[in-house]
Amino acid sequence: MSEKAARAAGRELCFNEKPSGSFDAAFYAGDEDIDDEGGKGAYGVAGVGYVRDEVGPLSAEAKGPSVGVGVGITKDNALTVMTKAEVASTSFSVGGAKATLGLSADTGASIGPTQLEAKFLGTGVSLGREMGFSFLGSGFKFKLW
Repeated sequence: MSEKAARAAGRELCFNEKPSGSFDAAFYAGDEDIDDEGGKGAYGVAGVGYVRDEVGPLSAEAKGPSVGVGVGITKDNALTVMTKAEVASTSFSVGGAKATLGLSADTGASIGPTQLEAKFLGTGVSLGREMGFSFLGSGFKFKLW
């Protein structure tokens, strides 16, 4: 079981925080109450299969079935409430751009001074500092600044 994989998945739910580094886990599960420089929140996640590799500005991820729930408020006052139920996904990112191909039923919202995101059953939109769209878990995002 990988604590790093669970923490990466959980912090992404709570704070929309991009995971970093390379790791792999056949199974991961975890929960955490967070109160650090990134913000405050709590999450619970579990999944089967999570592989991430990062080389410079390039990263690739592959995930198997997973579930999770997260609530967080970032240091710049963005509030996020999100649930995740994913069958599988693969994603590639270069710098601030990320493309994902997968099947999920993520549902929730995030609102802050520079960002608004809403998803229902894996379909949604992000407007503001990060622009993007998703349809049933597949989508594209890019950061403007």
